[in-house]
Amino acid sequence: MEKTKRDITYHNKDVLSKILAENFKDKSLEIYGIHMPKICRILPTNLPEIQVNEMRIDNLFLLEDGSVAIIDYESTLKWENNLKYLNYIVRILERYKKREEILRKIRMIVIYTADVEAAPEEFSVGCITLKLEQAFLSRMESESIRKELAGKLEKGIPLSDDERMKLIVFPLTYKGAEQKKWAVKEAVKMAGQILDEEEKMFVLSGILVFADKIMDAATAKYIKEAIRMTQVEELWLEEGREEGRKFEREAGIKALVDALKSFAVPDEAIAEQLTKRYCLTPEETRRYLKSVF
Repeated sequence: MEKTKRDITYHNKDVLSKILAENFKDKSLEIYGIHMPKICRILPTNLPEIQVNEMRIDNLFLLEDGSVAIIDYESTLKWENNLKYLNYIVRILERYKKREEILRKIRMIVIYTADVEAAPEEFSVGCITLKLEQAFLSRMESESIRKELAGKLEKGIPLSDDERMKLIVFPLTYKGAEQKKWAVKEAVKMAGQILDEEEKMFVLSGILVFADKIMDAATAKYIKEAIRMTQVEELWLEEGREEGRKFEREAGIKALVDALKSFAVPDEAIAEQLTKRYCLTPEETRRYLKSVF
């Protein structure tokens, strides 16, 4: 079937990456307990030589100080995760080597869901030591966050940057698969109450990307449908705005013609005013003058 303007590629990760890139700029991860410079932009995560059975890096950010931050989300503590992180680092260095660029610093940041409450900060095998920056979402008060955000959104109060970042990781602050699944749906419902469409899309996209590893297919589909409906709603709103502009224009023309006719202004003079004020063509002008308002 031929694609039209209204086809919505809500499942396309490029769309989500674009939304995140536009909205993550100048954001901080302090709210998660991660102390680092603000984000400049999201970098592509398609690192070279990824093995078939290996998951792609979760997030890759360029920071204000020129360093690169790798962010991975884990719900279990396994020593072999360190091998994955080392592979990420080597591949990022390979990317910069190909571009003949010098990378000043790489930060390996691990955000643990509430299922993990403590983890070693270093992985060492003698000749090499991997230093990790960690955040434990178990330290965030899930119910307090839910009540705080739900209360503001129910009243139509806009969320701050930090509050939107809280909402994005809200599902990961719960333990266990079932609780997380419930929390994802709660987060999506709350995101649906955000009035600003761009901010709503940012939060929904963030929830989908951040919670990707811990979601089953049905829950992922639920979020994607919410994203699709938001995009459809935006199309409807734009149609409504366009109709409103047309209505205002018609009303303005009617008011002008009525006012000038009430003073017995000749049609030629009215036509001149319509052309000057509304940029009407001669044909449109004649039509309005003949219309019975």
